[in-house]
Amino acid sequence: MAASPRAKGTRDQTTLSVRIQPRASKNGIVYMEDGGIRVRLTAPPVDGAANEALVKYFADLFSVARSQVEIVSGHTSRSKIVRIEGIKQEAAERLLNIAAK
Repeated sequence: MAASPRAKGTRDQTTLSVRIQPRASKNGIVYMEDGGIRVRLTAPPVDGAANEALVKYFADLFSVARSQVEIVSGHTSRSKIVRIEGIKQEAAERLLNIAAK
C-alpha cells in the first residue's frame, strides 16, 4: 500500500497523524481505507499507558531514542500528532510500509 498522506517531514524530522487502538491483541501498524495510519497497541488507555506504549513502539520502529519521539497533540484522544526527530520522511514511510505488512 502507498505511504500515508498523513506523514509530513522536514530534513531530520517527521510528523505523523495517527489513530491509536488500545487493548489490541498485538502491537502493529494498519493503513486505514482513507490513507490514515492506525497504530494497534496492547496497552490500555489508562494513566498514560497507551501514550507511553506509542512512544516506545515508534522509538523501536524508527530506531531512535524515546526522547526523540514526542506526542505533540491528542494526549487524551485516540487521534494524535506525533513528531519523530532524527528520521527523514522517506525513511519513516518505508519503515511504516514494512511494519504494515
